[in-house]
Amino acid sequence: MRIPRNSLCAALLCALPLASSSAQTSAGVVPGVEVLLSDSLSLLKGKRVGLLTNHSGRDRRGTSTIDLLFKAPGVKLVALYAAEHGIRGTEKAGAKIGLTTDSATGLPVYSLYGKQEMSVPDMLKDIDVLVYDIQDVGARVYTFQWTLANTAAIAKKPIIVLDRPNPIRDDRVEGNILDVKFASLVGQFPVALRYGLTPGELMRFLAGTKLIDAEIHVIPMKSYRRAMWFDETKIPRVNPSPNLRTWESELLYPGTVFFEGTTATEGRGTDDPFTLIGASWMTDNAAIAAELNARKLPGVRFETATRTIDSGYKFSQQTIPMIKVRVTDRNAVRPVELGLRMLRAIYARHPKDFQWRVSSIDRLSGTDKVRAAVEGNTVDALVTEWNADAVRFEGMVRGYRLYK
Repeated sequence: MRIPRNSLCAALLCALPLASSSAQTSAGVVPGVEVLLSDSLSLLKGKRVGLLTNHSGRDRRGTSTIDLLFKAPGVKLVALYAAEHGIRGTEKAGAKIGLTTDSATGLPVYSLYGKQEMSVPDMLKDIDVLVYDIQDVGARVYTFQWTLANTAAIAKKPIIVLDRPNPIRDDRVEGNILDVKFASLVGQFPVALRYGLTPGELMRFLAGTKLIDAEIHVIPMKSYRRAMWFDETKIPRVNPSPNLRTWESELLYPGTVFFEGTTATEGRGTDDPFTLIGASWMTDNAAIAAELNARKLPGVRFETATRTIDSGYKFSQQTIPMIKVRVTDRNAVRPVELGLRMLRAIYARHPKDFQWRVSSIDRLSGTDKVRAAVEGNTVDALVTEWNADAVRFEGMVRGYRLYK
């Protein structure tokens, strides 16, 4: 059976009921990979299957999607594909990964992340369908979803997305819509910074609006509701990438990631990246924390901290003053605005020491307006503009949602 071209749902989504507000069971949410195995393996039978995944692709018992598909009756898994951090999720951010072999299955592992010696069509030439199973974090600055989108646009072969939760809630949209002049692998298409979509919903939106020319099919989760936090799904948590180690870091990430584009550190090389912001010159961290606390930003408290940074990161092997962001009410936190307010507070006190990595901050924020707003003390106006963008994006994606 050939999967029909240019059908976003085909028989698949018609056959699987969408989640309802009363659908959650005591067993929790059933991820797409388990739904595939129980309901929809016929989509793969008789085809040469490629799998784009990493360590986060697994069922609720912890069995990897690689092993599940390799052993599934009638499924011919012929190749594996990796995104950033590699097939096991252990490589450093941005590391170049070449062709390898998976020791457990003997299958070739191709990296689809960044520039490779082999072209994407060559890497995909021996498969009929590409399956995707990776946990992302609901933030535009993550690279996994753009690796899939770019591959899907080039592949001209069916893509099946095994859906997973948005860990920071699927019903929250924040931040600006990316200006395509700043498109990159940390923001490839015009979507909101905290986009409020699952991986499957995002791909449906990109294909449905013709931002990519691709045949996308989604295996929806069962018993998932948009207002869920990841821990409420009862799916066991694994770190989606090496520096997102807690739900707090995932929640704050859409805002504190801005510090990657500055001479301050976003906390890489510490015990809790993206919840810690600091610099050797930030000796007035107590005053900055007090100023930020006075703003009464919802759902957070700012504390002082000191950390010794691991080798290989900003301020390598130095013990530096930092600000620790504590989440006090996760339902109230607005991480994108929080990141902008922190940028302004630190810049205002350290206009010489605090410097931009211009190309990085513009790519991360998807605009060149952040630098101007922080330096010109017009963050209030930028927040208002971005809030309007978020409302507009919510309207744009409404027809592509799968869950209530």
